Order: sequence, then structure tokens, then C-alpha cells
Amino acid sequence: MTGSGTTSYRRLGVAQRRAQLITAALGLFAQRPPEDVSLDDVAAAAQVSRPLVYRYFPGGKTQLYEAALRSAADELELCFAEPQTGPLTVRLAAALDRYLAFVDGHAAGFGALLQGGSVVETSRTGAIVDEVRRTAAGHILAHLQVPEPGVRLRMTVRTWIAAVEGASLTWLDEGKRPPVEELRDWLVDHFVALLITTAASDEQTARVTRAALALEPADGVVTRLVRRLGPVLAEAGHLL
Repeated sequence: MTGSGTTSYRRLGVAQRRAQLITAALGLFAQRPPEDVSLDDVAAAAQVSRPLVYRYFPGGKTQLYEAALRSAADELELCFAEPQTGPLTVRLAAALDRYLAFVDGHAAGFGALLQGGSVVETSRTGAIVDEVRRTAAGHILAHLQVPEPGVRLRMTVRTWIAAVEGASLTWLDEGKRPPVEELRDWLVDHFVALLITTAASDEQTARVTRAALALEPADGVVTRLVRRLGPVLAEAGHLL
């Protein structure tokens, strides 16, 4: 439909039109927080009229925000769904590459979309965000092959998921420094360190850690981490 003062748009099916509007909203949220994006902005980005946006999202901006968040959550939940073969550190690195690529692509809106703090946040959006965290933790535990993790192992994994989120936000605040590859490698090292620390006082985690380390190559991530730690520990030899 075209005309003076009327935005043109193609006729699409219901699912296609909803997907188009959600994609337009996510593109805008990637540039600025949801509270700074109006329905007029979404309509302009999708090249449709404002009434059409309301037709598919009668709840207005809040409903559209929830739908966009759900779409983003679906993508994030897949980040840690790596095949459960090979060294654990290699799997984590591949998962983090996807996660950090999402963060990079949704830089301005990442905090509002995944960390809350938006004026259009609702109890449902909070539940969606928590679902992302729980799903990510579930994938990590599956990589560790632990169907019934104890509280300390669950805390270790959830702590790392929180660290990944926090580090991602700080990385954005710091102008995407250090380089994303360094951030990824540091987060992998961080998981190894957390796992080993918990293993020192929890037998289940110790069994899991031994099994995971057995798959690591002799010249891999864990070996390089140990070598870097050597000089640091040597300087504190009186504690050993």
C-alpha cells in the first residue's frame, strides 16, 4: 500500500510479519536501549505503518519488547549447545565465540535486553532472562556429564555464567577491550580455575574435574594456564 504520508509495506503472513517487526525492533535495540525506541521507530525501520505494529502487538511497546527479548533469548540459549565431544575447553571456547558475537552485535541494547534495567521490563521479561541463565548452566552441566549436580557444582557453574554476563558488559563499557579473543580465552581459564577451586573441597566436582582434564591435550589450554601460574606461585613459595 502506498500513498501520500503512508508507509509502504508488502503483504506478509501473520508469522512473517511478526518476525519482521521483531527483527526491526532487535535491530533498534542493538543501537540503543528499549526505552529510547518508540513504536514509530519500529514502524519506520520495518517500513510499515504505526497502526500495523499495533495490529500485531496490541499490547504496544511492552509486548513487542517481550517478543524481541524472547527471540534474543532463543538465540542465546543455543550458544552453549555445543556437541559433547573433544576437550571441554575447546567446547567452551566455541560456545563463547557465539555468545560474544551476539553481545558484539547487540552492543547498545545488551544490558537492557539480557540484564534487565529497562523501563519496559516486566516479570515475564525477568523470567525469560533467568531462563537463559538456567539453560546455559544446563548445557555446561551436560558438557560435564553430571545429570544430578550437587549444590557446590551448581553454584560453580551459575557463578561462571554470571561472570560471563558481567565480563561481557564490562567489555562493552571498556570499548570492546581487550580483543574479543583474549576475553574468550580469559573466560575459559576462569572456568577452569573455578572448577579446580571447587574440586579442592567437593568430591563430586573433583571427579568431574579429573574426567574433564583427562581429555585435555598436553599442549592445550590447561597446560598453558598452569605454566603461566608457575612464576606467580613460585614468588609465593612460602605459602606452598
